[in-house]
Amino acid sequence: MLFPKKVKHRKWQTGRKSPEKLARPETRGTTVAFGSFGLKATTASRITSNQIEAARKVLTRVTGKGGKMWIRIFPDRPITEKAAGLKMGKGKGDPKHFVFEARPGRVLFELDGVAEPIARDALRRAGSKLPVKVSIVTR
Repeated sequence: MLFPKKVKHRKWQTGRKSPEKLARPETRGTTVAFGSFGLKATTASRITSNQIEAARKVLTRVTGKGGKMWIRIFPDRPITEKAAGLKMGKGKGDPKHFVFEARPGRVLFELDGVAEPIARDALRRAGSKLPVKVSIVTR
């Protein structure tokens, strides 16, 4: 599972979920930079480190020793949660897990060194593990 080794701030402010901000397309990391095939997000969502790990396992199983894979995202945003059954108040909860906030247009994973039909199938299966709608792009 991915999570930061050290963080400057243990708890972040929540942020707003305005549809205009979430639907605004990504400006960084929008092209396939390292491999030949990529998995690009077409909707916005928070991707947890567990979901990234599930997609990574699918891709590594397919690539084997011949192919190479790049993970272009990293979950660095902490999500806090208070224990069940507590009364309101008494401050903010403890960090539970980390997420990456994906916006439309961001390339999430890249593959190289495998045939196109195999790469497309692997990326399609990895995309089904993620909470965003995805499209497969080539260089």
